[in-house]
Amino acid sequence: MIGLSPGRVRSVAVVGAHPDDIAIGAGGTLLDLTRAGDVQVHALVLTGGGTDREAEERKALSDFCSDGPLSLTVLDIPDGRTPDHWSAVKEGLETFRRTCEPDIVLAPQRRDAHQDHRLLAESVPTVFRDHLILGYEIVKWESDLPTPGLYHPLDDAVAERKAELLSLHYPSQHHHDWYDAETFLGLARVRGVQCRSRYAEAFVVEKMILHTGHRPSDRPTPQTKGS
Repeated sequence: MIGLSPGRVRSVAVVGAHPDDIAIGAGGTLLDLTRAGDVQVHALVLTGGGTDREAEERKALSDFCSDGPLSLTVLDIPDGRTPDHWSAVKEGLETFRRTCEPDIVLAPQRRDAHQDHRLLAESVPTVFRDHLILGYEIVKWESDLPTPGLYHPLDDAVAERKAELLSLHYPSQHHHDWYDAETFLGLARVRGVQCRSRYAEAFVVEKMILHTGHRPSDRPTPQTKGS
């Protein structure tokens, strides 16, 4: 498979509508990116501020980021009601944007069926206008998994660690009948099959620019016939 390898990633912005969204959608990628301990992670979560879910998120992301540099903001917008609080979502994103200049932005994907996820996915590109945004997928009851175009292969140990941390740090979610290691590793296995790896996480990319090393002004000017 032909792939693209980015330059060194020094800073990542991750955004989620709820505590555990980031970990479900991009936990393996965070574990992989932060293993060396020198990647700054800036995180924003829209809901759960001041509740036990915020405490879960702080402990979880600390582990997902390998105890490396992490700044986390958790807002208190009502869960399930973010469309009614569009101004607060927009203001929260704009304030967050002023705190970081990331190499990559990880956010929900635009066609997620959950209204909170979808609103956030639609809002992120209006704030991070010149950044590579990777839309992560959140497995759940709704049949809304996307057809991804970008895959991040994961080592077995990373995929298994992701499933372990999801179980360890989010006890408030254990009542969901789909919330278990089999689900998370099952989706990672399917995405791995699709990129010739055992496990992987997958993302939706709406816009990406290919740089070949030549600026537009460096390219030869096409010659018209007869010149």
